[in-house]
Amino acid sequence: MAEEKKKFKVPHTYVILFCVIILAAIGSYILPPGEYTRVRDEALKRTIVDPNSFHSVERSPVTLFQLFMSVPEGMVKAAEIVFFIFICGGAFNIIQATGCLHSSISRAVVAMKGKETWMVPIVMLIFSIGGFTVGMSEEVIVFIPIGVALARATGYDDITAVAMMSTGAAIGFNGGMLNPFTVGVAQGIAELPLFSGIQFRWIGYGLFYVIAVAYTLRYAKRVKADPSTSYVADLIREDTSTHRIADDVEFTTCHKLVLLVFALGIAYMVYGVMKEGFYMMELATVFFGIGVIGGLVGRLSPSNIARAFVAGCQDIAFGALVVGISRGILVTMSNGKIIDTVIHGLAGVVSVLPHGFAAIGMFLVQSCINFFIPSGSGQAATTMPIMTPLADLVGITRQTAVLCFQYGDGLSNSVIPTSASLMGVLGMAKVPYERWLKFMFPLFLIWTAVACVLVYVAAVIKLGPF
Repeated sequence: MAEEKKKFKVPHTYVILFCVIILAAIGSYILPPGEYTRVRDEALKRTIVDPNSFHSVERSPVTLFQLFMSVPEGMVKAAEIVFFIFICGGAFNIIQATGCLHSSISRAVVAMKGKETWMVPIVMLIFSIGGFTVGMSEEVIVFIPIGVALARATGYDDITAVAMMSTGAAIGFNGGMLNPFTVGVAQGIAELPLFSGIQFRWIGYGLFYVIAVAYTLRYAKRVKADPSTSYVADLIREDTSTHRIADDVEFTTCHKLVLLVFALGIAYMVYGVMKEGFYMMELATVFFGIGVIGGLVGRLSPSNIARAFVAGCQDIAFGALVVGISRGILVTMSNGKIIDTVIHGLAGVVSVLPHGFAAIGMFLVQSCINFFIPSGSGQAATTMPIMTPLADLVGITRQTAVLCFQYGDGLSNSVIPTSASLMGVLGMAKVPYERWLKFMFPLFLIWTAVACVLVYVAAVIKLGPF
């Protein structure tokens, strides 16, 4: 009994995030404040950093009041994503209330009996395509409830569902072969031909995919053989929703029509992202429309649609609020004027490393910076004007510098608490951050080791064109 009392218990996710906010506030008293000058490049139509402009500014220590205000301020700054998650949760619950998802998933599970293992690599491949083409990230959130239901129904768990979809998208995002928001922006700043070096990126994508599929399948098979080994076994036991599948479940015409509404809505959402530049507001609008129209087609009364929407928002509140709280970390560092100080210091470390290892150092630095600037295009605009001349200085190609940014920006998104997309996905799946970290961190370390080899090779072979 004494040993049980002494056993360490991981703090609540909110506690972990607020502790990081406190550390950021302390940093504002210790680290020298500084800033880069931002200039607007009208040709590129973006704001970039002047790499030679870092200068000291007046210290701006974060006060106790600002420390606590960082949470509501983070909520406001992340409002678009927070309410996107609320709307997705509410709208999806409306669709679920029609019975469409239960019946369609039941049919799919019955058809897949004996072939469940194929589900993991196929789903990961599909989402990875979205990752390396349109930079799929936050968009994964809307698919998570379907993934959880499907994973549980086939004997897997919620973490397997998140891994299939979110990690699947991350594989493609890491590969980045045709991603205009990360590789495209970074290559534009580095003055490289758009999507040059794609052959080398395909190799990295293939390695990340094979490793992730093998790692996820190993965990999924273990859970299927013994559900008690799941990292969320206790949460699944406490969940009142069931996922028992009957062979004779009825799939009515009404269910088919609701499913058609859902499919058409998702298709329109994909079209909007690729052709019309849809982002959070537009995606939320589409999903809200799917929920309302799907509910009416599913013969729910307006009042029942409203009740289902509110219930869905209640279920997703934990994850939605996590996004706002995590944004408080960046708010605190910005108020303390130490974000650019951290970037400048890390860039200085890279400049003293020898040739091939400078590329590894650049990749690791980008991974660290990603904690503070988790936006791919935002990080490219901030760091590439610094990393491009730095690459010229230490003798590695600009293509290698872009590769370092690409992997540094992509890999750590699967583990850092400042990633709004990760927190949104975990919130939708109701998987605590610390449980996800227990699953994902070993895979992240393996991916990191592979990325180190890849950027080293890129530096040695002088991956080009320049």
